[in-house]
Amino acid sequence: MVLQRIFRAVVMGPPGSGKGTVSSRITKTFGLKHLSSGDLLRANIESKTELGLLMKSCIDQGQLVPDDVISRLILSDLRKMGNSSWLLDGFPRTVSQAEALDGVYSVDTVINLDVPFQTIKERLTSRWTHLPSGRVYNTDFNPPKVAGVDDVTGEPLVQRDDDTPDTVTRRLKAYQTQTEPVLEYFRSKGILEVFSGTETNKIWPHVQTFLTRKLS
Repeated sequence: MVLQRIFRAVVMGPPGSGKGTVSSRITKTFGLKHLSSGDLLRANIESKTELGLLMKSCIDQGQLVPDDVISRLILSDLRKMGNSSWLLDGFPRTVSQAEALDGVYSVDTVINLDVPFQTIKERLTSRWTHLPSGRVYNTDFNPPKVAGVDDVTGEPLVQRDDDTPDTVTRRLKAYQTQTEPVLEYFRSKGILEVFSGTETNKIWPHVQTFLTRKLS
């Protein structure tokens, strides 16, 4: 689909709600550029940029990266995109980040993936990863051919610290306290669209229909 005008959107949702999958489908279908805050953070930490080193020291000390640091990082990348249509994923996570974004860009739509926490817990705690390749398996719907080992190399799979039941519960609680106010912020601006469900493949057609209508 060729866009007739500049269109800017944000995808929100708890960890494990399918943001990555939905984002890649939106960018493929509608030709938006995709900026994932998680990818950008990792790239800056790996390249040891000034902001990357600052963020790494926060993360190593178990602290949250300050809002202004994250905002500076994201906004500087958005500026490089010039007058493009884009989709942001993983930012903003706090009201002050939302205000920073708002101060520079006018966001057309915020898509919120509303997936029950129970579904996410089951989804994430059944996730196992082959670390060297990044291949991810799910014991419920995408199990390895042999339990506990990678299909390609036969090497052992591990459960990332992020995906243990305790950590998942903690991450979801943090999301609730931090990000729920951001949803309210966008709702009060009249640009929040909520898509509820337990399966990404069933949520996606509704997102696609909404965006097609919005962009035509």
